[in-house]
Amino acid sequence: MSALKRFFKDTIIYGIAAVLPRVINFLLVKVQTDALPTNNYAENTNFYIWAALFAILLTFGFETAFFRFYKSEKNKDSLLSTAFLSVAFSAFIFIIIAISFTDFFINIFDFEHNPIQFKLLIGILTIDTLAVIPFAYLRATNRPIRYTTIKLLNVFVIVVINLIFLKFIPEYINEGKHVPKFLVSAFNSTKIVNFIFIANLIGSAISLLLLVPYLLKFKWTFNVALLKKMLSYSWPIAIAGIAYVINENLDKILIGKLIDKNAMGIYAACYKLAIFMNLYIMAFRLGAEPFFFNHSDQKNAKETYAKILNYFIIIGALVFVSIVVFIDVLKQLFINKAYWEAIGIVPIVLLANLLLGVYHNLAIWYKLTDKTRYAMLFSIIGAIITIVANVTLIPIIGFMASAWATLFAYGSMTILSYFIGKKHYKVPYNLKKSGSYLVASIIISFVSFQYFRENYLISAGLVLAFGILIFWNEKKEILAIIKR
Repeated sequence: MSALKRFFKDTIIYGIAAVLPRVINFLLVKVQTDALPTNNYAENTNFYIWAALFAILLTFGFETAFFRFYKSEKNKDSLLSTAFLSVAFSAFIFIIIAISFTDFFINIFDFEHNPIQFKLLIGILTIDTLAVIPFAYLRATNRPIRYTTIKLLNVFVIVVINLIFLKFIPEYINEGKHVPKFLVSAFNSTKIVNFIFIANLIGSAISLLLLVPYLLKFKWTFNVALLKKMLSYSWPIAIAGIAYVINENLDKILIGKLIDKNAMGIYAACYKLAIFMNLYIMAFRLGAEPFFFNHSDQKNAKETYAKILNYFIIIGALVFVSIVVFIDVLKQLFINKAYWEAIGIVPIVLLANLLLGVYHNLAIWYKLTDKTRYAMLFSIIGAIITIVANVTLIPIIGFMASAWATLFAYGSMTILSYFIGKKHYKVPYNLKKSGSYLVASIIISFVSFQYFRENYLISAGLVLAFGILIFWNEKKEILAIIKR
């Protein structure tokens, strides 16, 4: 139980680092959708699709590889410096290629009408790539508070710049209030959507500066043999990461191509409401990944992993139901009315992301057994499902097709991982219990969304009843964890 207590403690602290910044950033969606028409918001979506893809390519799965070898590698200096120099080299090569073929990339990335976006993209990707290993080091050495502090400072900078240039300056200019000349000059010299990316660039740069002291503590060496082992472990993870980006983002690109940019912006804005589930999953992963590796040699490791999945599904099911029940409140708080047309995708996307979280739990088997090629296989299958379903169904049912494609992809990956994982690293998961909670959450969400939209008395009663049922069934273990 002490191991579980440590896991939950780290997850809560990392959760603050993952959840609070993204919640604050999510609050900016209202600011951004108020300031930008739907086609300009599609520009923002397009930018971060490419950023996500190249972030995977540049880091090449080395973050997970770092955790894999941190415990077994005796020379920590060699591990950190080898990993850091490797990703730094990839960033350097990326800069050279990007500068050499600028016109080509601007055309491919659809930046022709706003070419400065490409320079901002290069800057953000380079800085974030250099920060990956230092951040991984803080997690591996159990320094969640320092990790969280840097992440929160990053988001503070981003929020301030967004508010100044997307909200306050436009409002003050319209009302005839005084605005410092240098801010007005900056505001008039670039498209308003670019300030979202400029904020990201400045926030990332400050974070990297705060991480530099940790890099200076080590003796710099480069271990070629270690690099080969890390590459052997990480390249399937990198391919899986690329496939994951396809699963997450291809739908938005295809909607823009097969329908129009306005539909892409509307879909992307409503998709943001799934952030509450994504935040929960991210908080879990930040705490879980180092914990799973560090706990793997314990006698009761598999039983602990099984309990963690059960708790993950329980909390995830409650999050799922709560968001669906109050979806109409959330859309009014966080998204401009012009974007509400796609609100029907949210329950489907939420369920898809919950299944993705289950998949991440199950992934421990191929990470601990060094069978990371299965991660690549599962993700490629998911990507194929995403591509086929989107291309086939978007012309028939519009952007709803993309939500269903996401659910089919993540559901298939989860099922495959579970059954194949049983053969290689059998964990005693109690799927009968946790699966019943998942099914119950789906039924409650469907009933609430279809028949009791905006009838919050009945819907809240359903959530409360579900929560009481869970507590009644799990009260012994819940009270034991609290007591300890």
